[in-house]
Amino acid sequence: MSRFIQLHTLISYPPSNLNRDDLGRPKTAIMGGVERLRVSSQSLKRAWRTSDVFAEKLGSKVGRNEGKLGTRTKLLGVRAYEQFKAAGFNDKLADESANKIAAVYGALKKEKDKPYEIEQLVHVSAEELATLDQLIATLCAEKRAPEEAELEALLHRQNAVDIAMFGRMLASKTAHNADAAVQVAHALGIHASVLDDDYFTAVDDLNIKDSGAAHIGESPFAAAVFYQYICINRELLLQNLGGNEQLVNEAVQALIESALTVAPSGKQNSYGSRAYAHYALIEKGNRQPRSLSLAFLKPLAGSNYAEDGIAAFTQVRRNMDKVYYGACGDAHSELNVLTGEGSLQALLDFAAE
Repeated sequence: MSRFIQLHTLISYPPSNLNRDDLGRPKTAIMGGVERLRVSSQSLKRAWRTSDVFAEKLGSKVGRNEGKLGTRTKLLGVRAYEQFKAAGFNDKLADESANKIAAVYGALKKEKDKPYEIEQLVHVSAEELATLDQLIATLCAEKRAPEEAELEALLHRQNAVDIAMFGRMLASKTAHNADAAVQVAHALGIHASVLDDDYFTAVDDLNIKDSGAAHIGESPFAAAVFYQYICINRELLLQNLGGNEQLVNEAVQALIESALTVAPSGKQNSYGSRAYAHYALIEKGNRQPRSLSLAFLKPLAGSNYAEDGIAAFTQVRRNMDKVYYGACGDAHSELNVLTGEGSLQALLDFAAE
């Protein structure tokens, strides 16, 4: 069984603003002496793990059931407090109980206007959320504060796919941390891109006396072909999922299909920039993984970025294999929309073999 599964993709996005910086402009990075468009790994992972594709591949139609996916939140203490008050707890008992529960998952915020909120997002599995709900129900019925043993039982062994893939860190409960089995690189444009501004106006439909704009604004955007790289440590994923081979295969296929077909949601209503990957390569093997971003260190020029990107990637991969004792993977499978070769289903079947 191969330890590593590496996914390389090329995907072309038309004018868009998929992932914004603090000024609302598309994120960028300097590579090879030029500015490229960038989509952060955080943005990509959230888009994939919350997508319908990811949920459906894991046997869920709504996205958060059957115990296979977790929930990220700061509001577990708030959730508990609201239920305690609804059950008739006095202020002191509700406050004490909610604080004790929230503290299990992390340090509490110091802001007075955000009582019971956890300082950092905590990722909990469906099983752990169900355990919390059961404890809250018991406390509400018995009108009492939680006991230490009950608090200790809130975190336990779990099989949430997204936690197993992307990990979690609990500073005060390190025994329940999980090392991420999936590494996701920032998607980066394979050529230079120039940010542009869309000057737009909006008209007031009820204002018939003034034909001028009721609103004027600018919306920054750009277009690029991106290289994306994902490395899955299948061995660690299997460990994180308690040795469940079937669930590992479902999880790997869910991630791969999501990565090929799901775009970040940023400004989609304004740009409709959803896109599928036009090229994908999966490599499986036990050798040390490597990104092939070197293929695009020199930014592509010309006008045929989609085709030239595949050619540059293929050449560097061949050269890398040539000088480093052969292919990085024991086997590989690819999909090429431009030539009509390969298929999504073939990639998924290969990944799960």
